[in-house]
Amino acid sequence: MKLSEIKQHLSVATAVNFMLPNGTHVPEHFHVTEVGSVLKHFIDCGGAERIEKVINFQLWDANDYEHRLKPQKLLNIIALSEKRLGIGDGEIEVEYQGDTIGKYGLDYNGTDFMLTPKQTACLAQDACGVPKHKVNPSEIKSGNTCCTPDSGCC
Repeated sequence: MKLSEIKQHLSVATAVNFMLPNGTHVPEHFHVTEVGSVLKHFIDCGGAERIEKVINFQLWDANDYEHRLKPQKLLNIIALSEKRLGIGDGEIEVEYQGDTIGKYGLDYNGTDFMLTPKQTACLAQDACGVPKHKVNPSEIKSGNTCCTPDSGCC
């Protein structure tokens, strides 16, 4: 979800609810502790230089049970971030504390903002020799690995 989309949903919402992928809700007394821009500049395992930029929301489950974030308050936090940080209309990534800090995508079902699972992936499959389809471990012959030490892959 892009920043413009969450602003549109918040402008007509009566509450701000976030749902985890397992169907449970983030407690309603959560805080949005950060809205920011995150830049990731890296080299993938095929040697290509890449840059990813996302708008980051960090949710925190506080022990402040009297607190409830209203849509207008979140819109105000977003507006301040746009003004002071110059964030554009990028994709939103949400951080939320589980066993460790989890990173999620964001979607909306008409009532709740849904935290969607994010997956890691090899971005240079052609250069790395990773099969494009899932391989059953029983199909791999002994001693024949996808990534050999001299292949240029990780």
